[in-house]
Amino acid sequence: MITFKISNSDWEVLKIKLQRKYNHLTDADLRYNEGEEEALLERLAKRLRRNRDYVFFTLSKELTDLDSNRL
Repeated sequence: MITFKISNSDWEVLKIKLQRKYNHLTDADLRYNEGEEEALLERLAKRLRRNRDYVFFTLSKELTDLDSNRL
């Protein structure tokens, strides 16, 4: 299983991007604390009706360029 880390400061930027891309996600869906990456992946996979790998890929891609306005 591949793991990754998201800092709370990076999450604040990433969360905004996710809310713009998936406007049906709620604040509860996007709740996150450092160290809870697995719980976040599982919750988002369920809400997006995608598998964990898709969510991991999407988050990883966005993390590589947080300053970009791309979704």
